[in-house]
Amino acid sequence: EAAARLASFSKAAEELHVTHGAVSRAIKQLEEFLGVPLFQRRTRQVLLTPAGAVYAAKVRDALDRLAVATLAITQGNDKGALTVSTLDSFAAKWLVPRLFRFRRLHPDIDIRLETNSRLATFEPGGVDLAIRFGRGNWLGLEARLLLREELFPVCGPGLITGEPPLREPADLVRHTLIHDDYPVDWASWLTLAGVAGVDAQRGPVFVSSHLALQAAMQGEGVALARSALAADDLAAGRLVKPFAISLPSDAAYYAVYPPRALDRRNVRAFSDWLVAEAEAAQ
Repeated sequence: EAAARLASFSKAAEELHVTHGAVSRAIKQLEEFLGVPLFQRRTRQVLLTPAGAVYAAKVRDALDRLAVATLAITQGNDKGALTVSTLDSFAAKWLVPRLFRFRRLHPDIDIRLETNSRLATFEPGGVDLAIRFGRGNWLGLEARLLLREELFPVCGPGLITGEPPLREPADLVRHTLIHDDYPVDWASWLTLAGVAGVDAQRGPVFVSSHLALQAAMQGEGVALARSALAADDLAAGRLVKPFAISLPSDAAYYAVYPPRALDRRNVRAFSDWLVAEAEAAQ
């Protein structure tokens, strides 16, 4: 799970406090046991194969369930814990890579992270704060704006100079379009770009945005990315943005919580940290 999330055996080893060789051997043994390759080995990074991407999502879900079950038993003894709910793609691509900075600032506050698509009910003993995507108008709840978003095509670096080339939007007619389950689809972007003759419905569909981005990184095609989720991969060069045209979204990411929740020190600390991280990222 760590190697898949970090796209690096070395970074996974550092996070898990083991050697690079230990991670590499464990992955190799797992691949031999499963009978399929899970990673493509590159010079400075590793990328998930299609089978690896599917398997990683299932492993991550299993670990999340195990963590939730364990914390449900121990939560009575954990006064400083804060339960945060968000979408799986936002957790994988934006929140989790930054959480270590919150831990350094507030070592006394433990974050319990839940990932699902349902809006939290904020019942006593449940979710304390949620990160949701919408217009900021959830009835009976307060919301702080985190990240505005826009949509644009992204692909792996090799697709730009490969055959067929990808130099202008019309070239998409000769490339695979990758989809996720976000309501705004390729048809909207193609209309904005003035492109005709491209079937906006063709191509594979992924239930999670981060899996669609992973497929694009592997050179499987061109994904319609959401700016907040693709930012780190663009900065690292794992993804490239072939065109300057972006489709603004009328929704954004918000920190959502019940009234007076910010009176609690740990909720206030995490909410303020989220806003600061979002401002820096934006």
